[in-house]
Amino acid sequence: MGTRADFYVGRGKSAEWIGSVAWDGYPDGFDRDGLFNATTEQQFREAVVAEIASRKDGTTPADGWPWPWDDSTTTDYAYAFDGGKVYGTYSGHWFDAATAADGGDTEIAADETPVEWPNMADKKAVTFGARSGIIIVGA
Repeated sequence: MGTRADFYVGRGKSAEWIGSVAWDGYPDGFDRDGLFNATTEQQFREAVVAEIASRKDGTTPADGWPWPWDDSTTTDYAYAFDGGKVYGTYSGHWFDAATAADGGDTEIAADETPVEWPNMADKKAVTFGARSGIIIVGA
């Protein structure tokens, strides 16, 4: 199975989900210069759109929420643009995404903002295709 990642503008229950990927969602799995070093919301949105468009495992809001769970609590990583920088989550805390992509520690909390997510149950469109991150082996 893949290392999934979700992308948001803002943090908390009112954050806007702008896409997901099913594979290589860990911090150094992306072109960090375009994605994690964004300093404006527009730069981040454009970087996420470009990343998703370049992959077969990308999901946009038009495709629907790709996971069987209702929010990003279970997703391996999530990234959010908030207050002029990009944060990531892993194991229930925020970290600086640019630092982690450079090989830094994802265990160091960037701040004390609670890790909360909007409920995506009404947007679910679960699939078993390339966007799911599931490998099905037949014999």
